[in-house]
Amino acid sequence: MEITLLGTGAPAGLPRPDCSCAVCATALGPDARAATSVLVDDALLLDLTPGAAFAAARAGHSLGGVRQVLLSHPHDGPAVEVPAGLPQPGRVPDGRELALLTGHRVRAVAMDAGGTGYAVTGPEGQRLLYLPPGAAPAGLEQATAQSYDMVLADVVGRPDALARLRAVGSAGPTTDVVAVHLDHDVPAGPELRRRLAAAGARAVPDGTTLVVGAYEEVPDVPRRTLVLGGARSGKSVEAERRLETFPDVLYVATGGTRGGDTEWAARVAAHRERRPGSWRTAETTDLVPLLAEDGPPVLIDCLSLWLTDVMDSVGAWDDAEWAGGGEKLLRERVRELTDAVRATRRTVVAVSNEVGSGIVPATPSGRRYRDELGRVNAAFANECEQVVLVVAGQAMVLRG
Repeated sequence: MEITLLGTGAPAGLPRPDCSCAVCATALGPDARAATSVLVDDALLLDLTPGAAFAAARAGHSLGGVRQVLLSHPHDGPAVEVPAGLPQPGRVPDGRELALLTGHRVRAVAMDAGGTGYAVTGPEGQRLLYLPPGAAPAGLEQATAQSYDMVLADVVGRPDALARLRAVGSAGPTTDVVAVHLDHDVPAGPELRRRLAAAGARAVPDGTTLVVGAYEEVPDVPRRTLVLGGARSGKSVEAERRLETFPDVLYVATGGTRGGDTEWAARVAAHRERRPGSWRTAETTDLVPLLAEDGPPVLIDCLSLWLTDVMDSVGAWDDAEWAGGGEKLLRERVRELTDAVRATRRTVVAVSNEVGSGIVPATPSGRRYRDELGRVNAAFANECEQVVLVVAGQAMVLRG
């Protein structure tokens, strides 16, 4: 089964004609995207958009053989003229299946927001899932265990849609996930590719033809990642974003509750509100047993607070205790952690503060903490496939 992406952008296109944001200002050439529309085997058109006939011609195809036009979402812009000879667009009721004379079967998939998703099975059994913008599948507990060969979805706008598909096996390790309905939420080019690769997805330019079921090099999701950054740099948001397309993530909070500290409670609440509802939370600094267990991905936030707890336990703030064995105990704890990271089979994303670039702490204990956190970060990073530094909300890949 062959598909041609006549457009890969949001319903308003990219750049938006009425927007002067930085992303729209730089969405030029191959980064410009028409509203998403998909031509399947020159016989089925998913979403009719303005200029679809010309887009097909530029891609070397014709809409003359299209026998069915299906809409996935309401069109917010001006009315779209139906090209001469093209069937009148329609929509399949949720749960119903449409059989085409070409041998394609199309089943309507219910969404949790406005719109309809379409599961298309080709004449030779290849399976494609196309989801509308801003929506995720509903009722996936009834989904089959067989993975789709390809998923076209709003990966940036609704990452939880991919997480739901992965949770029930509808998207597996070999599923080719292609991002569509791309809007001005993420800068085009390297940043878009980086974010999608972290989710195991990719984007292609308008006019690209893909073969459903053919082997494609699916982006490798880094198994171990360290995200560094200063205070309020956006490092936690970056770390959470890397796992939001995966189900049942275990969020490990190393800071505790700090009873009576209202400012800390507000910070914790803000983090919880950002996280998907399917994630679980464990408040602990005992990381080694968690890393030794098999299970879903782990997000550790953060190593800075883990180090504080360890330094408390070994008496690192007292010079005599530090010289009398505290330093040796700390080294052992760090080595146990890095050994666990090296041996773990889980996907791990850890957050830590990047320190030492600013004012030198005025106290010996402050300088000791700064130095030891630098050592912990270096040791942890050495065991990670990818290391990212976040500055002013912008992620710079240091490794991977």
